[in-house]
Amino acid sequence: MANHKATKKDARQALKRRDRNRYYGKTTRNAIRKFSAIEDAATATEQMPLVASMIDKLAKRNVIHKNKAANLKSALAKRLNAKSAAATA
Repeated sequence: MANHKATKKDARQALKRRDRNRYYGKTTRNAIRKFSAIEDAATATEQMPLVASMIDKLAKRNVIHKNKAANLKSALAKRLNAKSAAATA
């Protein structure tokens, strides 16, 4: 365990940041799962910007890497396009 006052404070702050980042990450993963479960193309189209925004915020906060954020959004867009194509066919 740390002995200096500033190091103890840094450890406390790191725990708070870790909990906050875990919450944001879990919330975003749940949103992605819910988005994937949507069958209706119109509803999915409405939800896409919200989920993409959550992913961008994770990347901005350095919870996930920016390339991972891009890959996640790309996969969501592919799913959305497949749903839209199935709806029109």
